[in-house]
Amino acid sequence: MNEQSIIHVEQLTKRFGDFTAVDAISFEVQRGEIFGFLGANGAGKTTAMRMLCGLSMPTSGKAFVAGFDVYKQTEGLKRNIGYMSQKFSLYEDLTIKENIRFYAGIYGKSDAFIKDKTARLLHQLHLEDQANKLVGSLPPGWKQKLAFSVAVFHEPRIVFLDEPTGGVDPVTRREFWNLIYEAAATGITVFVTTHYMDEAEYCNRVTIMVDGRIEALDTPSALKQTYNASSMNEVFLQLARKAKRNGDEVKTA
Repeated sequence: MNEQSIIHVEQLTKRFGDFTAVDAISFEVQRGEIFGFLGANGAGKTTAMRMLCGLSMPTSGKAFVAGFDVYKQTEGLKRNIGYMSQKFSLYEDLTIKENIRFYAGIYGKSDAFIKDKTARLLHQLHLEDQANKLVGSLPPGWKQKLAFSVAVFHEPRIVFLDEPTGGVDPVTRREFWNLIYEAAATGITVFVTTHYMDEAEYCNRVTIMVDGRIEALDTPSALKQTYNASSMNEVFLQLARKAKRNGDEVKTA
């Protein structure tokens, strides 16, 4: 693991009985990168992410995240990362301010830190007048943006985002990516899974998963050049067809 790597993975594998969900994947993520983990639904993206977050124990292989061993140092790992799941992760029966305070308290942030940063966050999201509003009453797009802001509120070294733009409209998706750029500008590494191939264009580098295996890893521009494609969707389709020719049954979204 070199000094610039914040994630280092070697032959990481996860099996459920006879089914191999993640099949001996290896890669590194550099500090400050926006790293896309792409693939169709069922390709193994979420399973891999859960292992890297210390939420699921690997069957075999090695993985270090922010310097912590995912097997032995899960508590230290969890204190240094942010995580946003596919399903909305905030408490809908609490207000916006109550959710922020609750999650910041979990990470042991001081009252002064919470007060100052809450004010800045509410201003950034233009939610000052709705701070005491129940989260459950917000539109879906605002819920997603708030959930992301809470995931990075404690200033983690890396944030994991699992299909963060699923189910929201294209305009909200673009606004969400603006928040990702702002977080990355502060030095937070962003690891994002998605099945929207156009979102690959927003990443510094991407890896494409097909049936639990990494089929490609490079910058979006390099991948399009390699596969003589005009879009990342074309790249993915070529890789999926290649996997089928090799006798695999490719999962589709």
